[in-house]
Amino acid sequence: MNALLSRRGFALLSLAAALVYPWVVPNDYFVYAMALAYIFAIAALGLNLILGYTGHLNLAHAAFMAIGAYTVGILTVDYHVPYWIAFALAGVVSAAFGFLAGLVSLRLKHHYFSIFTLCIGIIVYLVIEKADWLTHGVVGIIGIPAPPGIGPIRFESTFAQYHLVLAFLVLGLVLMDRIVHSLHGRAFMAIRNGEPLAEALGVPLMRTKVISFVISVAYAGYAGALYAGFVRFIGPGIASEANAFDMIAYILVGGLGTLSGPVIGTIILSWATQSLQFLQDYRLLVFGPLLILLVMFLPKGIVGTIKAREARVAGRRAA
Repeated sequence: MNALLSRRGFALLSLAAALVYPWVVPNDYFVYAMALAYIFAIAALGLNLILGYTGHLNLAHAAFMAIGAYTVGILTVDYHVPYWIAFALAGVVSAAFGFLAGLVSLRLKHHYFSIFTLCIGIIVYLVIEKADWLTHGVVGIIGIPAPPGIGPIRFESTFAQYHLVLAFLVLGLVLMDRIVHSLHGRAFMAIRNGEPLAEALGVPLMRTKVISFVISVAYAGYAGALYAGFVRFIGPGIASEANAFDMIAYILVGGLGTLSGPVIGTIILSWATQSLQFLQDYRLLVFGPLLILLVMFLPKGIVGTIKAREARVAGRRAA
């Protein structure tokens, strides 16, 4: 009961801090950067489902984020489809491609699965770069409309879009909490802990893994759709494997297989990257070793380490 109250208190305090944040920062750039971090946090939440809860490393996650972004860009700019309809279709299209990719890739085990998904990501990147007739090639898609207003609420300003992205992040967290604490969530964790044991317990392996993969890439697709409407320009770079590795780093730092870990890790590393921009090309020489040290001394991530410490304290008290 105390743990539940503590978790709810932390969630409410974090939400209050996020709502106050735009009012206390000096300019719109800080609001823009934080909203961008929230978008990548949504994508990281999806990756954490397949990686942290199901135990499969998907290196094509950024490619599915790109699919969602390009769905919005192509439909709104080339075919003048209203933004919110394109937004709804973005997650569906990403999930459909994820279903097809999952049927093939999830038959592979361990690093073979990761290598196969890396190949999928490279293929998606090359298609975006070369298919000028569809994706506008290396030029990218310019002039993507911002999300239109809902009733009296308008989203033209950075301030308003920040709260829109925050609302989707909160919704994504609530849905993910329901998923991981459901029977499907327990099945995902059973597969992570050992496929033979999960199968012996009656978990349908292939179907469960495909469900996890589809939900995961749907999160990436909707994050990409938000990214397209927020930045209003997309290029092939969004599908690069570098973005996928960034999201893996976010999860590792925040806490693999934890609900809030991907969000915390994304915010910390996004701002660390922003702070090291003055080093330009040399910032990775500083950022890389810092990340390695953090993973070495906090292998369970920030949230995972805190939870492990709380469990040890509770165990001592019980003894």
